[in-house]
Amino acid sequence: MEADRQFFNALLASGVATLDALVADDFLMIDVMRGGEIGKSDLLGALSAGMLTFNSIVAHDPRVREYGDTAIVTGWTEMRMTFGGQATEVRSRYTHVFVRQSGNWRFVSAQGTQIAS
Repeated sequence: MEADRQFFNALLASGVATLDALVADDFLMIDVMRGGEIGKSDLLGALSAGMLTFNSIVAHDPRVREYGDTAIVTGWTEMRMTFGGQATEVRSRYTHVFVRQSGNWRFVSAQGTQIAS
């Protein structure tokens, strides 16, 4: 659960160094807005260039299920963000997958699905 909080906090702070340490090199996110695939370098690049900024992220009802060295976190969020100069708000359900590597939790996969109004 702490790794998931670190992820959201790093997004809010555009904390590229924190994200670089937390997110696995082969990380893959399915984007909540378009359903496209976003890798680690694309995510970190958009944040560091200021192309993507998060104004607020409120996570609700997070649940963690652990299976040995794998943890799956599910919940839902309310996010306000700006991408390419365009502000948007979105509510989404999410699934985050973490694996324990060398004693540390690494974020390997994320899926976001918009919650219809």
